[in-house]
Amino acid sequence: MPIIVELLHEATYQDQQDLQKIYRDAPDWLFAPFSGGLQLIESCLEDGSLIAGRFNDRLLGAARLQRNHDVWHLSQICVRKITRRRGVAERMVDEARKMASQSGVTLRLLAPAGHLEAQALAAKLKVPLDVLPT
Repeated sequence: MPIIVELLHEATYQDQQDLQKIYRDAPDWLFAPFSGGLQLIESCLEDGSLIAGRFNDRLLGAARLQRNHDVWHLSQICVRKITRRRGVAERMVDEARKMASQSGVTLRLLAPAGHLEAQALAAKLKVPLDVLPT
C-alpha cells in the first residue's frame, strides 16, 4: 500500500497521537519559530498548513506547507524515527512539489541556516532551499 500524502484540516484522536510521536524525536532547531511540537501541530492544524504522509491509516511523517501566492515553502519536515529512511519525506516533498506546480508556483524547502540535514535533503531531491529569517 502506498504512502498517501494529504493536507490535514482536522486531526482525529489517533492522528493527534501520531503527530506527537512524529515530532517527539525531532531536534529542537526543527521547531523554529514555534516553541515545540505541540505548538507547531496546533498552529498548523489551525491555519491548514499541515501536510502528512499516511500509511495503513497511520501518520508516519508531517511537514508545514505554507502556500503563498508566488512560492510555497515546505518546512518542519519530520518522519517517525522508526520509519525513517524509507522514502516518506521524499514522497511528501514530491507530492507538495506536484501540488505547487498545479497551482502555478514553485516549491522551496525552508530551514534555519547551517543545518546539514535540510541541506542534504534539498540537494538529494533537487529542491531549492531558503533560510529562515532569524
